[in-house]
Amino acid sequence: MRKGGLAAALLFGVLFLAVTAAGWSATGKSASAQAGTLTFCTDATYPPEEFFQGSKIVGSDIDIGTEVAKRVGMKASFRNTGFDAIIAALLAKKCNAIISGMNDTPERRKQVSFVVYIRVGQSIMVKAGNPKHIAGVASLSGKKVSVEVGTTNKDFLDAQSKVLKKAGKKGISVVTFPKDTDAAAALKTGKVDAYFGDSPVVAYYIGQDSKSFAFGGQPVNPIPVGMAFRKGDPLIPKARVAIAKMYADGTMKRILAKWKMSATALKK
Repeated sequence: MRKGGLAAALLFGVLFLAVTAAGWSATGKSASAQAGTLTFCTDATYPPEEFFQGSKIVGSDIDIGTEVAKRVGMKASFRNTGFDAIIAALLAKKCNAIISGMNDTPERRKQVSFVVYIRVGQSIMVKAGNPKHIAGVASLSGKKVSVEVGTTNKDFLDAQSKVLKKAGKKGISVVTFPKDTDAAAALKTGKVDAYFGDSPVVAYYIGQDSKSFAFGGQPVNPIPVGMAFRKGDPLIPKARVAIAKMYADGTMKRILAKWKMSATALKK
């Protein structure tokens, strides 16, 4: 699904650690010190997984995180955090865990431990009517494509651009934005030819504005998505048990169906 950028995470980690000393938050308390509360860092610009509805953060990840916290005997809270600095925030103890459409990748596992809860493919979104005739990654050759900064979506496009160039074709002009919603808006306003993101996110944007957007081909590159914890955190095995039980009793199925994300459920 979403999101990467190890070098940036390491840089921000140093900055966060320098200014927060013992992991103190803006409220004067370390997130890990707030007994009974499981605080998640989340980048609330990624519907339908996490986004603002008025002043409240909602979405599939919010429902999942809330249920996991309940099942480990805690209360959930959510801290809006820019994705490019989200691992650094976790390591600086700004939160206890991350739930933010984060892909479980080998690079990230060097810093954090994951509890996987869904598996998500990525999709191309184009303008309604598909005026650029985009039907897959290969047809992005020579095109401008918007994407959220620091994501695995960007990493994938960069890699595919290199493949196209090696084949003697034009690469992909990857245009990054700090917020995913801004990346989608860039397509609507004609600043780019396509947008690339997680399939449920693309489906959400199209569902919200079918007069402006459409799919450009089939989903690609399915990746596991997980909650991230600091290595060695005793909450990790408890969260794994909670997720397993949520699948077993149908709770996960209901949450994913609510947000039209049933296709992302883990297969047995």
